Amino acid sequence: MTTAAIFGLLGTELTPAERDFFRSADPWGFILFARNVADPDQLRRLTGDLRDAVGRDALITVDQEGGRVQRLRAPHWAEWSPPLEDAERGAQAMRLRYRLIGKELRAVGIDSNCAPTLDIASDSTHPFLQNRCLGRNVDDIVPRGRAAAEGMLEAGVLPIMKHMPGHGRAVADSHKETPVVSATHEELSGTDFATFRALNDLPLGMTAHIRFTDLDDAPATASGRMIRVIREEIGFDGLLMTDDISMNGLSGSIGDRSAAAIRAGCDLVLHCHGQMDEMEQVVANAGEMTQSAAARGDHALSFRRAPDTATAETLLAEYRALGGQVAWAQA
Repeated sequence: MTTAAIFGLLGTELTPAERDFFRSADPWGFILFARNVADPDQLRRLTGDLRDAVGRDALITVDQEGGRVQRLRAPHWAEWSPPLEDAERGAQAMRLRYRLIGKELRAVGIDSNCAPTLDIASDSTHPFLQNRCLGRNVDDIVPRGRAAAEGMLEAGVLPIMKHMPGHGRAVADSHKETPVVSATHEELSGTDFATFRALNDLPLGMTAHIRFTDLDDAPATASGRMIRVIREEIGFDGLLMTDDISMNGLSGSIGDRSAAAIRAGCDLVLHCHGQMDEMEQVVANAGEMTQSAAARGDHALSFRRAPDTATAETLLAEYRALGGQVAWAQA
């Protein structure tokens, strides 16, 4: 069976206990963090070992937005400015930026990226998120988000749009507490939900641990009403994963949170910290992927393709011609 989960791990090498656990649990995919990264050779070994543990070409993702949120850093990988700063250069710059990011990821066996962030930034958006966004209105974010996603796909990397159905109005950090948004359903539909609606054909999405009080009392990740908004009003029929189930935007045990997310309609539980006892709770409570979730997973993986043949040097020159600035590790 394939567990309805994406798991992290503790270090730069897969331990025997982790290998045995992953072989038994068979999570749908894996996520990596800075603690798992040393250098390109090590990372290629690790991604290969993770896939060997489950006996298939499992998806491996990472948060490589650029700016503060990027897990692969100098001296082996490029250092990028925050997305909001770069997005002002336009859609073509974003496409080139994420083609370059995708090339670096694919070269070490990572075939997915937790980006683009389609939340709408404002002056009140919490600082943990604000400069990770792609703009301050729907008209700017949609073409930039589309370009970022297409750039990653061209590089052979699957994008994961986040945080559905919209995190930009949150003035709290969902890593620490549950943000509460009181905007009306009508207002949300015309703004926050609209960026995701315009890109609802993308293969993968991630939920937000946010309460939308005009719609439900539960955070979106654990709310059947909000998952229906994502599926029906936004029209997203791709594979839907939770944001990290360990974040304090949710309450209850890891097992309770996992069960609530699956019950609400999420396809996968994302657990990032690599703590074995918590992952065991996820396995016990998320259970096996449903038939519909498995079908959406297969559809998402069908978007994987060989990277384009453009050289990084060519793409980098085009990007810099548009005013893009990056400390490119390979230049």
